[in-house]
Amino acid sequence: MNKKQRIKKNAEFQQIFKKGKSFANRQFVVYKLENEHDFFRIGLSVSKKVGNAVVRNRIKRYIRQSFLELNDSVDTSKDYIIIARNSAATLDFHETKKSLEHVLKVAKVIKKKS
Repeated sequence: MNKKQRIKKNAEFQQIFKKGKSFANRQFVVYKLENEHDFFRIGLSVSKKVGNAVVRNRIKRYIRQSFLELNDSVDTSKDYIIIARNSAATLDFHETKKSLEHVLKVAKVIKKKS
């Protein structure tokens, strides 16, 4: 995932929180908002309440890798913010990917496979 595909600035996070739509399951909350780019961007938020730095960084790596694997099926005209909940700390990579796919399907941003 390129650096240009990441949302880093607090102002961009706040804009997506205010104007975007949110969708959730037990492990993740996803905010989505239309963007003007021809690629999607993601911002990650994992609170210190979820775990120590090792756990938080592992969750972020899993989320980024899941998005890389879902790259072809995710709607590219949107910005996404993914917030990990406490229960995300116990998931392995495959469970993380499955949970993210579920919440993205609820948000209707995953294209159907043909």
